[in-house]
Amino acid sequence: IANGLTTGELMSLITYSTQMFASLLILAFLSVGILISVSSMNRIFEVLDEEPNIKNKDNAIMELKNYNIEFKDVSFKYKHKAQKEVLKNINLKIEEGECVGIIGGTGSGKSSLVNLIPRLYDTTFGSVCVGDVDVRDYDIETLRKNIGMVMQKNVLFSGTVKSNLCFGKEDVSDLEIFKALEIACAKDFIEEKENGINTVVEQGGVNFSGGQRQRLCIARAIIKKPKILIFDDATASVDNATDKKIRTAMKEYLKGTTRIIISQKISSIIDCDKILVLDRGSLVGVGCHESLLKDCEIYKEICALQINHESSE
Repeated sequence: IANGLTTGELMSLITYSTQMFASLLILAFLSVGILISVSSMNRIFEVLDEEPNIKNKDNAIMELKNYNIEFKDVSFKYKHKAQKEVLKNINLKIEEGECVGIIGGTGSGKSSLVNLIPRLYDTTFGSVCVGDVDVRDYDIETLRKNIGMVMQKNVLFSGTVKSNLCFGKEDVSDLEIFKALEIACAKDFIEEKENGINTVVEQGGVNFSGGQRQRLCIARAIIKKPKILIFDDATASVDNATDKKIRTAMKEYLKGTTRIIISQKISSIIDCDKILVLDRGSLVGVGCHESLLKDCEIYKEICALQINHESSE
């Protein structure tokens, strides 16, 4: 053997060298992992230490006088440094108890508009008032407990149907639950379940269909009996007949409640007291269905497209 090494000694040298190299590789991987972990930890602490922009003022108002809504010269952008405004110079009044429809193309600012009412965001310019008071002057919890929101993306929690419907409200009777389910056209499919309102809801509500999840979320909002109820495309997964049944039942049950309905479907808002038409962040039309057909080109285009689509099916 060259250099006086025996075969066994050469094999031992190779084995020890391999083990040492493997240990060095593990050490290198650990070093990289530590560096990544430190960076992640710093980002987590940045989030935890971040002060929320939306917070109560000193001496925040704890009671709403009425539920009129008014937008005064409202402009909004998600970042103050952004050049493009999501909403531009919105002036609008919604009277207490009115049913208002909002329609417009994707990205026209529909959701952004309604998100300003419960103060999920603050206006960049101008003010949003509820009960003749700027929403920034209210106690946030007081404001939001009077506003119900049902979104297109529905969230159900692990638990039971009953615990989901009563979320955020105590002392709800079974009679109230079944009434809300009936209004939301969800009573039949819940009663078909072996355990009824005690049926288990898996995380995210995956054991229910999209339309069923939407109707359960609508029922949850109805149980709360909010003074202002916002539907953000909340019936997108239900058929037109069910949509109409829900709207008709809500009108009767929630008398005096201000209802704001965002929808892509003309059929969902055609009976509203007034309809708002948004285009690229601007309010380009306000009126009933008949008046908008006469005076608003964008509304006429939306109607024509939907009529043509339905006729081709």
